[in-house]
Amino acid sequence: MKSHERLLLENKAWAQEKLIDDPSYFVRMSKVQTPEFLWIGCSDSRVPANEITGTQPGEIFVHRNIANMVVHTDLNLLSVLQYAVEVLEVKHIIVCGHYGCGGIKSAMTRTNFGIINKWLRNIKDVYSIHRAEIDGLSTEDERFNRLVEFNVKEQLMNLAKTSIIQKAWKHHQRPHLHGWVYDLKDGILRDVFNMPPGTEIDPLYSFDNL
Repeated sequence: MKSHERLLLENKAWAQEKLIDDPSYFVRMSKVQTPEFLWIGCSDSRVPANEITGTQPGEIFVHRNIANMVVHTDLNLLSVLQYAVEVLEVKHIIVCGHYGCGGIKSAMTRTNFGIINKWLRNIKDVYSIHRAEIDGLSTEDERFNRLVEFNVKEQLMNLAKTSIIQKAWKHHQRPHLHGWVYDLKDGILRDVFNMPPGTEIDPLYSFDNL
């Protein structure tokens, strides 16, 4: 059996199991979703949002990319963000990085990776901002992990710089922004940074006419 065919068979088995446990499961799932959370995570296959948080389909609206980035020119991310904030009215946005992130590790090198260089450049900029502290750490693993944490913090700051978030903060006092890091070695999520609605940012990035 080919690997992709196994996935289709597993899907049928999963759907049947759900119906046995709860005959109305898919009827409920087909209705309007009302998640409280937007999850911006890494594309890494080892960090599935629903599974590591113990949540069910419909509870978390998910966007994933390499190294859980919030890039101000990424129309995909911005479209997800606007829909989550203005239509779904999420109360919390979680940016979740993870120790052992290949994107972060690659950005700390001088290796040419081709087209992905343009994406990694955003992580290199985070490294540049915090380089003195990161390079002052004694081991490679410590430096690597610290950049993972700093990257989560900077992506929260990037969220707060968007007119989407500032408008929601001003008129609705939501969402709360959370920066988490997942540890692949023990499966635990760590809260490393957060920004409640209305958190002050550099006025240079603030919008008056919202």
